Amino acid sequence: MQSEGRGTAIITGGSRGIGAACARLAAQAGWNVCVNYTSNVDAANAVVAEVEAAGAQGLAVKADVADEAQVTTMFAVAAKALGPVTALVNNAGILENQMPLAEMSAARFARVFSVNITGALLCAREAVRVMATSRGGPGGVIVNMSSAAARLGSPNEYVDYAASKGAIDTLTIGLSKEVGGDGIRVNAVRPGLILTDIHASGGDPDRATRLGSGVPMGRPGTAEEVAETVLWLMSDKSSYVNGALIDVTGGR
Repeated sequence: MQSEGRGTAIITGGSRGIGAACARLAAQAGWNVCVNYTSNVDAANAVVAEVEAAGAQGLAVKADVADEAQVTTMFAVAAKALGPVTALVNNAGILENQMPLAEMSAARFARVFSVNITGALLCAREAVRVMATSRGGPGGVIVNMSSAAARLGSPNEYVDYAASKGAIDTLTIGLSKEVGGDGIRVNAVRPGLILTDIHASGGDPDRATRLGSGVPMGRPGTAEEVAETVLWLMSDKSSYVNGALIDVTGGR
């Protein structure tokens, strides 16, 4: 297992929100960071600048995680530029406008599942291929970004998104058992109401603030609070944690 601050971390969806917070903290801990993005190159480059300002090496790589060839290329480019990939933060995810399931289309399901499920599976698969000790890899860690929605269900809002995150929980449990003996730990973080711009994608930009008072802690969380948990899972401080689903929800 790689020690904290050694190796290269690929962070999907790393140009904004929780992904960007993870990239900044990873750099501060000494990781070289590949910031994956799909469209906003300026945002990705800004995160890379912060990574480099922290003294680490950074690289922005455009790739659609739902595209197999682009995922394979991303891993190869990151390893060539930054060194062996020893951490994956499987963070890229999307949601669409709030509505009950009865109003959703099959096309919507395909879009959400292609990124949130297929994308996570492809990135995890590639990470195992380059990290597994049985394949000549150095070992490593995978942190999947799930959601409290996986257990709450998001009724009347994002049942499809919640279902996709339930799949991430299952991926985490199964893969952790599959590769735990191969030098790879696999865990998931399940954020609750977090102040990021993903809520705007669902048509309700103030959702976290509006619902935050109903959280037992009385407020929404921040991307940095989620990222701190991710970085702990990337570090040797969590060396015997495998297959865990860790809620970062303020008790929600």
